[in-house]
Amino acid sequence: MFSVSPGMESHFADIATHLVFQLAVILAAAKLAGELCDRFLKIPSVLGELVVGIIIGPYALGGLSAFGLQPLFELNAHSDGGFPLSQELFAVSQIAAIVLLFAAGLETDLKQFLRYAGPASGVAIGGVLVPFIFGVVATFLFKPGGIAGDQLMYSALFVGSVMTATSVGITARVLSDLKQLDSSEGVTVLAAAVVDDVLGILVLTVVVGLASPDGAFSLSNIVTTGIKALGFWIALMVGGILCSKYISIAFLSFRGTGAPLALAMALAFVASGLAESFGLAMIIGAYTIGLAISGTNLARHIEESVMSVYHVFVPIFFVVMGMMVDVSAMKSVITFGIVLSILAIISKVAGSGLPALAVGFNRRGAWRIGIGMLPRGEVALIMAGIGLSRGIIGADVFGIAIMMTVITTLLAPIILVPAFKNGGQGTR
Repeated sequence: MFSVSPGMESHFADIATHLVFQLAVILAAAKLAGELCDRFLKIPSVLGELVVGIIIGPYALGGLSAFGLQPLFELNAHSDGGFPLSQELFAVSQIAAIVLLFAAGLETDLKQFLRYAGPASGVAIGGVLVPFIFGVVATFLFKPGGIAGDQLMYSALFVGSVMTATSVGITARVLSDLKQLDSSEGVTVLAAAVVDDVLGILVLTVVVGLASPDGAFSLSNIVTTGIKALGFWIALMVGGILCSKYISIAFLSFRGTGAPLALAMALAFVASGLAESFGLAMIIGAYTIGLAISGTNLARHIEESVMSVYHVFVPIFFVVMGMMVDVSAMKSVITFGIVLSILAIISKVAGSGLPALAVGFNRRGAWRIGIGMLPRGEVALIMAGIGLSRGIIGADVFGIAIMMTVITTLLAPIILVPAFKNGGQGTR
């Protein structure tokens, strides 16, 4: 039997009490900010969650003490430039990221994804390659924070990785509101966004592998890490699709209340853990499993329940991402942030739009596709969070990544709505 001393038990109770107060404040702040954005500002609620995270975070109000009490979101003194909050809050945010990507995979139409994978792949490759190059070159030229040597190399590669991301969720929301989800451009954008995220996460995996203590920047190591990442993803994807029917039947045979949902989430956690054990980002496991079972009866059965879990956990992730932003650390690299945001817009629109011209779209359709691929959103935030928590990038570069994400996420719906409302055929 395990025994815990009274002092240790009291310590654990204090940690748990502090955590539940933190979660209460985070959830309340997230929902208030989201309501303000949805109802009055007519912008994605994720932006409100990010901003309120900055406000209540350890670098702002959350780091202040009142009435002699401990600050609610005290800066982690042992972060060593990594995650600035407590380990407990980091763990909750990782669970939230898994829920986010599992739900995104679950909402993706697998048949549609496979059907448009060909033309969408060209759009996605351009949408990954061009922003990645722009991000790497810009970081080398500006050397944000005066970094040099290996740190500059890894920071440049990481900024390039974050630049590759595309938000499936934000683009899908805008296209749905415009009733353009089943249009040629809409389907291509969604399929390309999925491929884009898979490629972006694979790029991230290679960069994280190279930046790890036992990693080394060499062609052989890049190839090995890339093959390992791609091999794991293909194996998980193919295995998941082949077994999805049997998984669905098995999970739906359980009669206990909420059992299919619990088992599906358990599967997502297992896939995430396996991905991490292979040196990959956990989110790739969660997303892949969600995509693999998206066409099953299980997905339809648990869809509403998953969204209930989503609406509780996912705002926590976005608020925590905002809390990790140190605005004061961004002052010295603000010029780099502005330039990077401009390059993020140009590179994604050109990188995705030009290949669209080669796969049957006219200039109007290519413009719509380029703008549809513009918002970085949740995947970029997850990537940036991984970089900060692993010490690959500093607080200044992390803040710039958040700045770029917010600008592109705000701008995309503003441009995309008139691009579709102006009418006209998008294909040749």
